Amino acid sequence: MDRNLQRGGHLRPVDLARRHGLSTQAVRNYEEAGILPAAGRTPHGYRTYAPLHAGALRAFLALVPGHGHQGATSIMRAVNRGAVDEAFRLIDESHAQLLDDRRTLRAVESALRDLEPITAPGLSEPSGPSGAGGTFIGQLAGKLGIRPATLRKWELAGLVNPRRDPRTGYRVYDETDVRDARLVHQLRRGGHLLDQIAPLMAQVRAAGGLGPLEAALCDWHGRLSARGRAMLTGAAELEAYLRERG
Repeated sequence: MDRNLQRGGHLRPVDLARRHGLSTQAVRNYEEAGILPAAGRTPHGYRTYAPLHAGALRAFLALVPGHGHQGATSIMRAVNRGAVDEAFRLIDESHAQLLDDRRTLRAVESALRDLEPITAPGLSEPSGPSGAGGTFIGQLAGKLGIRPATLRKWELAGLVNPRRDPRTGYRVYDETDVRDARLVHQLRRGGHLLDQIAPLMAQVRAAGGLGPLEAALCDWHGRLSARGRAMLTGAAELEAYLRERG
């Protein structure tokens, strides 16, 4: 295939596919999706590609790790229909999302640093008429300096999930609920909206608590850095493709 490219010769779908470990059907699908420019056709109707198509495929595959499949597809479609400014806007949006993800990570790290030990006095002792272990809503709200209505709002948003006392129906917050409420409180003080906090709380629960989450922060940092570097690689390949298009 390289000799064909150097001569500016025609390429078959299989030539592009083999170069990148793809199936010929994938190459055809990319063309139909607008990721590649429209192929030429032989007198018998067979597709033929040129170096420009190879450049488009390289650009798309380089964009995917940084912008995601959907994002890379939208960028390439915009370029191929001549809407380069639209492609740049989509790239800017990806960079803005990466910056927002970095800010979120910093907010989580800051919130974790500011949390007091989970076993802070008054938040894990048996309380209430039922004698069951846990903290009632008024006590927790007072400790956090917020209104009970705020805790109820967080519950409706799925950020905290207290159990109900079977006799009284009162909300009872165990140590995990208290941890979640305090983390939400820190994030809200940092200016985060409830719908921004919800996926963070899901990560806390998926990690099994704050300890495992702290260990996962290094991996989070690594993934964001890898994404940023992938965006640089994708930008270089896209620039080469834009130059080739003229």
